[in-house]
Amino acid sequence: MTISTPRPWLASYAEGVPHDIEVPEGSLYDLLEGSVAEFGQNVALEFFGRTTTYAELGDQVLRAAEGLRVLGVQKGDTVALVLPNCPQHVVAFYAVLRLGAIVVEHNPLYTPRELRHQFEDHGAKFAVVWNNVVATVQALPEDVAVDTVVSVDVTRAMPFTTRALLRLPIERARASRSALTTAVRGTVTWEKLLENSPVDGHIVRPGAADVAVIQYTSGTTGLPKGATLTHRNLSTNAAQARAWVPTVRRGTSVVYAVLPMFHAYGLTLCLTFAMSMGSRLVLFPKFDPELVLAVVKKRPATFLPAVPPIYARLMTAAQESGVSLAGIEIAISGAMPLAASVVEPWEAQTGGYLVEGYGLSETSPVLMANPVGPSRRAGTVGLPLPNTEVRVVDPDNPAADRAPGEPGELIVRGPQVFSGYWKKPDETAAVFVPADAGDDAGPWFRTGDIVRIDADGFVTIVDRIKELIITGGFNVSPSEVEDALRAHPDVAEVAVVGVPSAHSGEDVVAVVVLEPGRELDEKALRDCARDSLAAYKVPRRIVAFDELPKSLIGKVLRREVRERLLAE
Repeated sequence: MTISTPRPWLASYAEGVPHDIEVPEGSLYDLLEGSVAEFGQNVALEFFGRTTTYAELGDQVLRAAEGLRVLGVQKGDTVALVLPNCPQHVVAFYAVLRLGAIVVEHNPLYTPRELRHQFEDHGAKFAVVWNNVVATVQALPEDVAVDTVVSVDVTRAMPFTTRALLRLPIERARASRSALTTAVRGTVTWEKLLENSPVDGHIVRPGAADVAVIQYTSGTTGLPKGATLTHRNLSTNAAQARAWVPTVRRGTSVVYAVLPMFHAYGLTLCLTFAMSMGSRLVLFPKFDPELVLAVVKKRPATFLPAVPPIYARLMTAAQESGVSLAGIEIAISGAMPLAASVVEPWEAQTGGYLVEGYGLSETSPVLMANPVGPSRRAGTVGLPLPNTEVRVVDPDNPAADRAPGEPGELIVRGPQVFSGYWKKPDETAAVFVPADAGDDAGPWFRTGDIVRIDADGFVTIVDRIKELIITGGFNVSPSEVEDALRAHPDVAEVAVVGVPSAHSGEDVVAVVVLEPGRELDEKALRDCARDSLAAYKVPRRIVAFDELPKSLIGKVLRREVRERLLAE
């Protein structure tokens, strides 16, 4: 890649961080294979205390790959993963990639409606699914039906003693077991998949330019779109992350996977970065402070990627239980603003650093991060990573650059930036700005975020052009929530916006205009939304207005709705 724009931020890089890295030309599977060869006897995965070495992980990946190949998975096929964080998730991810097939990650807590849209879009006929979601996937309509479901009982990856406790005939054990697994029919079990011999080494490997993952991301309007990420995109972002933390040594680090690996943030920093480092990846099926602190007491994290509410809850739980957080070295926060009120006590209690970064699903996802060290700058999202170019432009004319220090739309390019949305050429064209004549480094991606870059290259997010709501690190499309609430007979009009929250970044708030003669029943409206939306998308608050502010052509002005809510 040719760098053709000035990069003033390079002077602010921490010691030991290179200005550029060599862009990997292999596949994501090559990264794992390298760690298996170099760190075979080291622990790769830890799950409720049970461990898997890199040699064991490599063998399971090759057996799962052969099992999928026998079932009919071929290069270029889309394979859906609907799994929480568990060892089977890591194995399935790399097994699909080994065949040159495409991983499509899904939130296992999605409603049938949400899953149906994604399956309609990507068309996967093979799926590896958590037992508790198998019935939902099997119930998809005939036009999007999955031919083969591999079912995963996550409890099978736990230690024997933990599994035995879950089988005790007491109410708490039954509740815990039902939250983790359930009986299923009409599937190929995960254990059956692993009975195969390792896949033949002559099976063609994927190339750097092949699509590795389809990552769904909410747009400014409408339903989520699938960002197509190549092996090169994701391998580069893992390499950029390694370069950014030169003090983290290969083969000795401990990474906590408290972020869901179906999310772009968790995928890169846990599924790819950690595995490429030969790290011990400690897997948590969901964020539970007690479970995390139990591991902290034995083995503090070298690297803990998360979102601000997780850090805050961990500190509270640690203080209540008397557990020390000392020894957690580097914490990387993203997906929502990081307040000094979280950073200062965290660094005091751990003795390590907590720094903020920034990215999007379309950029694999990390674009920039604060230096890990005293030169970090609170209130900013840091500096562009190596090999990354950024510009600040006029949102209405992205060919025109803004003067240094002036706010404008952030546009970016680099080897981690995606090539487009899955089967959506018009939407793809809309988010790219052509390069200037004579510039052969390729087009620029429009982030939709308004930023300001200071003289040292530190980037501050000022506003969003996009009307996405980011709550707890997850994107929520206002239109999707509005569509769900319109289904209620009491609702005449609705606008959904994000309102700042100290706990989750933003709260989803719905403003409704009621049908004549109706009274606001928040519970009934929330129940209506829950029928078709994941819990984090359901409005935390519902307010009734007499009318909604609109443009001359009748479009609801969400920005004015939000301003009125804030004013009140």
